[in-house]
Amino acid sequence: MVQPTDNNDYLASLKAKKFSLYVFLVVSFMLFAAWTSGFIVYTESGADKGLKTLLPTTFIYSTLTIICSSVCMHLSYSAAKIGNLAKQKLWLALTIVLGSLFFVLQYHAWMELARNGVVFINNNASQSFIYVFVWAHQAHIVAGVIVLLNAFFKAGNKQPLVKNQFRMELATIFWHFLDILWIYIYVFLLLNQ
Repeated sequence: MVQPTDNNDYLASLKAKKFSLYVFLVVSFMLFAAWTSGFIVYTESGADKGLKTLLPTTFIYSTLTIICSSVCMHLSYSAAKIGNLAKQKLWLALTIVLGSLFFVLQYHAWMELARNGVVFINNNASQSFIYVFVWAHQAHIVAGVIVLLNAFFKAGNKQPLVKNQFRMELATIFWHFLDILWIYIYVFLLLNQ
């Protein structure tokens, strides 16, 4: 890989991109925090008392899948930091596969919920929150897989090492955020089932 030249404008643009990512993550977290607050307020108002359903067992498998994907992402980023492009791409490809598997498992969980009579629009609005949480997280997963695909295809020998490392750093931060966010959602739903 080509070593970068010292360019203050370039480094400043990297800091701006990283700051923008952090703003996006804070906004996303606040959105999910608002929904969990709305769920708590709604269920405590007496309208509905909790989810009144068991969560799909598929959520356990999807949770394990996204945790494994975060481990792969960490290994990919570690390889990028030392300039090992082959290992970076291998671990990144596994992360993409696991992220896609997570999406498929979530779809199966939706189907399991529907078979159990838990649909998006029903008499227990608390149950609708499951779909709000999961669908919003899935939208973030789709965005995350796109970010990972971008990092995978742009990881090449013709770019400066710093660019590859920076792209991988942002992708890693975003992917780990998605992992933590899912664990937060899953634990919250488990505590309220």
